[in-house]
Amino acid sequence: MMGVFVHESAELDPKARIGEGTKIWNQAQVRECVVGKDCIISKNVYLDAGVSIGNRVKIQNNVNVYHGVTVEDDVFLGPSMTFTNDFYPRAFNAEWEVTETLVRRGASIGANATVVCGVTIGEYAMVGAGSVVTKDVPPHALVAGNPARWVGWVCKCGQKLDADGHCGKCGSDYGQLKDGGKSE
Repeated sequence: MMGVFVHESAELDPKARIGEGTKIWNQAQVRECVVGKDCIISKNVYLDAGVSIGNRVKIQNNVNVYHGVTVEDDVFLGPSMTFTNDFYPRAFNAEWEVTETLVRRGASIGANATVVCGVTIGEYAMVGAGSVVTKDVPPHALVAGNPARWVGWVCKCGQKLDADGHCGKCGSDYGQLKDGGKSE
C-alpha cells in the first residue's frame, strides 16, 4: 500500500483496503474493511469487518467501529466513543442481527459517546461528549445527554449558531435553522 503508514504494532488484515495518505497507529486493529484517503486511525482503534470509513476521517484513541457502521468523509470520532450494532445482543445467540448505522459527512462525535445502532447522524451534526444517541440526529444539530437531545444548531465550522441561525465565528448564515425550527 503506497503512501500508507502502519505502525509496527498495528494489526492490518491483508484484505483491508486502505487509501493513500492514511496513518494507522499503534495497537490499532483493522479487519477486512475499507478506509479512505488521508485518515488518521489512532492508538487502540478497532475497525470491524465490513466497516466503511470515508476520506479525511479522524478516529481518536480507543474507538470501536463495529460491522454495519458507515462513516462518510470528514468525520471526527472522539476518544473512546463507540458504536453498537445489535439491538438484542446475547453471548449465546449465534444469529446476530446487525442493524446499520450511518454517520454523514462532516459530523463530529464527542469523547465517550455511544451511538446505538440504527441511527443516522446528519451532515455537520455534533454529538456532545458522553452522550448516548438513540435517535436520528438532523444535519447541523447539536445534541447532548443521555439520551441525547437537541440543544442547538452548529455551523459547518463547528461553532454553535445564535438564535437567528448566524455563526459568530465565520459569518455563515443558516436562517432556516432558527431555534424554533428543530425537528424531533
